[in-house]
Amino acid sequence: MVKLGTLATPVVQPTLEDQTREAQEGDLEIMNIRELIKKDKASEYSVDDKGIVWFGKRICMPTKKEIRNLILQEAHESAYSIHPGSTNMYQDIKSHFRWSGMKQDIAEYVALCDIFQRVKAKHQKPAGLLQPLKILQWKLKEIGMDFRTGFPKTSSCYTSIWVIVDRLTKVAHFIPVMTTYSGKKLAELYMTRVMCRHGVPRRLC
Repeated sequence: MVKLGTLATPVVQPTLEDQTREAQEGDLEIMNIRELIKKDKASEYSVDDKGIVWFGKRICMPTKKEIRNLILQEAHESAYSIHPGSTNMYQDIKSHFRWSGMKQDIAEYVALCDIFQRVKAKHQKPAGLLQPLKILQWKLKEIGMDFRTGFPKTSSCYTSIWVIVDRLTKVAHFIPVMTTYSGKKLAELYMTRVMCRHGVPRRLC
């Protein structure tokens, strides 16, 4: 085991190496890769002198779940690994091993770790108190606004939509705008497209 910061970098031990080689020999996906290597159709793959298939500098792990779990256990529960989260664990493992669905396997493994979940809970900030929204009595007196950007440019060069919603009735106006519009231009649009129909709101939010 090689220490990498506070996380452990998993290295193939002799017993795991033997299990990996044996499992690779019976794995259909890796058997297909071996055939492609023989035909020079998989340049990114190689076979070492011990018969183990590699993808670049990473070992191709067979689909046998028991072997993958050994990797996950070593990377998560060793004396050096301090039960890392799924993101850190994924970064460590993917630099040495390769298999499809690795990220999902790691996330599921970490989610089942009682120690990690308890440590994580201690370091999280307590949730804030919920603040209920005031119940409104009159429509179109409190208006919410937001901008949705990143749309394909229209024939009129609009790339954004100004969304204006009445908080009580949820009646909405969708106004095409440009991201270069000034505050003055937006105010003019609001007066001509919304205020002239519904009057002056008590609050904009």
